[in-house]
Amino acid sequence: MSLDLAAAARVAEAAADRARAEILPRFRRVATERKSDGSPVTEADRAAERAIRETLREARPNWGILGEEYGEEGPGDGPVWVVDPIDGTIAFSRGIPLFGTIVALLEDGEPVLGLIDLPTLDERYVGFRSGGCRRNGEPVRVSDASDLQSAVVSHGDPFCFALAGQRDAFLRMAREIPILRGYTDVFGHAQVLGGSVDAMVDLSLSPWDAAATQVLVPEAGGACITRRDPQGKLGLVFGSPPLVEQLADFLSA
Repeated sequence: MSLDLAAAARVAEAAADRARAEILPRFRRVATERKSDGSPVTEADRAAERAIRETLREARPNWGILGEEYGEEGPGDGPVWVVDPIDGTIAFSRGIPLFGTIVALLEDGEPVLGLIDLPTLDERYVGFRSGGCRRNGEPVRVSDASDLQSAVVSHGDPFCFALAGQRDAFLRMAREIPILRGYTDVFGHAQVLGGSVDAMVDLSLSPWDAAATQVLVPEAGGACITRRDPQGKLGLVFGSPPLVEQLADFLSA
């Protein structure tokens, strides 16, 4: 039986609404801790993921959930929700309003639905397989730029290029792309979906960082190349198809 993705999208939106209610009152009012891997986490991350999980579990009790803060729960042999309550915790924890919530749905391990919510900007991107991509209900499309010399290209943190063994690729991008900007994390991903940024390279990602973008970009008319680095992390090159093709050549095999 095929999934009702429109209904699933409504569930994801309800979960994102719950997350906003936990995140926004804590913005610039919450202490930051360090996880065992050294990455930051706040009570807002944890509270938002608990709220998201509760909403998803109530609506689809037979589906699995994989989240950044609380791991896996439920069956893994059917549809699985993938959740990042605050993508861009460094920005959030420092009072920078460029962070977001990610909810995606996997079917047979492949992303079929994605939601990116930017609470401080009151912008939400939602899309699913064969359903297009919308920002606050209005269709959006990626850029059709083809010239790297005039394109706005974004990248994730440079240390993530190093972790992925692609430091030379970043240095080449810095040399050869005039308008190279570090709109990191899911904020950068969202700017590509709306065409404000023409393309992006983001490396050393976990599944919850990548899953929504992997489905939203094609639904917005763009190209999205997924790579896997030697550590098993994911790398994405996405945006305008001509630029994605050129940027992919910057990365070593």
